Amino acid sequence: MKKSRGKKIEYSIARGLLSVTEELLFPRRCPVCDRPAPLFGERLCPACAGTLRVVSPPYCFICGRHIEDEKEEYCADCRKKGHIYKRGRALYEYRSVAPSLYRLKYGNRREYAEFYAESMAKRMGEEIRAFHADALIPVPLHKRRLAKRGYNQAELIARRLGARLSIPVETKLVERVRDTAPLKLLGGKERGEVLKNAFKIRKNGVKLKVYMESRNALCQQTLTS
Repeated sequence: MKKSRGKKIEYSIARGLLSVTEELLFPRRCPVCDRPAPLFGERLCPACAGTLRVVSPPYCFICGRHIEDEKEEYCADCRKKGHIYKRGRALYEYRSVAPSLYRLKYGNRREYAEFYAESMAKRMGEEIRAFHADALIPVPLHKRRLAKRGYNQAELIARRLGARLSIPVETKLVERVRDTAPLKLLGGKERGEVLKNAFKIRKNGVKLKVYMESRNALCQQTLTS
């Protein structure tokens, strides 16, 4: 028993030393400015801590966008048109994190996913749990784009968020079958046209039936129209 306990202590010390060495040799980068973050401290550097703009209440009950009038339940857009989802939520205002998300998506800054998952769990964890989602489903990439990029940034965030909130992550249920053009320069109507028939539900017997009859939360790095 003592020998086993001693090995656990040695293993814990070794892991700690490895973590310190890794931090010194490969310092984390601030996800906002991409400069090295403080050693053994916060993920954000002090200069950037106040630059992120959290989407503040009151929220639209459907898309989660901030609305000025707290007496209103829906934003102007959601009063005019319907959505196929029940509710959407975003953590940060897009403009304050746009350069960071660009590097996460195109610049191989995969480590940013940990920051966003940690922030979402901290600020939105109870709200996400209250939805009682049976699974987090990251919006998939087309296989050609995934092969070129090497990773799906939505999946990176979803896996880390799911681990923090103890929610399963399902990556085999939805498939992207069309390699669509970039959507960032398109309006809502144009996005809708481009994304028609871009995804399909994979057939998987009992598992498909279970997930189609359950509550699922789609995970994506940005919430757009």
